[in-house]
Amino acid sequence: MSTPKPWMTWWMLAAGVYNLLWGALVVLFPKALFTWLGVEPPPGLGLPIWQCVGMIVGVYGIGYLAAAANPLRHWPIVLVGLLGKIFGPIGFVDNALIKGTFPKEFGWTILTNDLIWWIPFTLILLAAWRGRHLRTG
Repeated sequence: MSTPKPWMTWWMLAAGVYNLLWGALVVLFPKALFTWLGVEPPPGLGLPIWQCVGMIVGVYGIGYLAAAANPLRHWPIVLVGLLGKIFGPIGFVDNALIKGTFPKEFGWTILTNDLIWWIPFTLILLAAWRGRHLRTG
C-alpha cells in the first residue's frame, strides 16, 4: 500500500471537520440556513427531514476523519463521499432549477458542500487506484 501524501490527510481532516460542523448546525438549528438565505423553511415534516440530512452529513464527517488516517487504504470512504458530492448537485439542479421544488438560493451551499471537494477526492482515488494497479499489475 502506498503512503498517502500529507495533503491527502489534511483534505480528509478538513472534510471531516467541515461535515461534522455543517451537520451539527443543521441538526441543532434547522431553520438557520433558511434564515441566512432569506428562504421560508419547509412546512410540515420538512424540518425534521432536513435535520436527518444534517445527521447524514455529520456521519460522513466521521467517515472522513477515519479515512484521514490513511486515505489510500480507506479509498472506499473517499469514493462514497465523492459520489455524494457529485449526486448532491445533480439532485439540486433537478429539484431547484428544473422542477422548481427546492429553493435556488441553496445553490451557494453546493460550492462548499460539494464542489471544493471534487478535485482532492478525485486525486486521492486516482492515487489509490495507481497504487493498487502498480502493486498487482
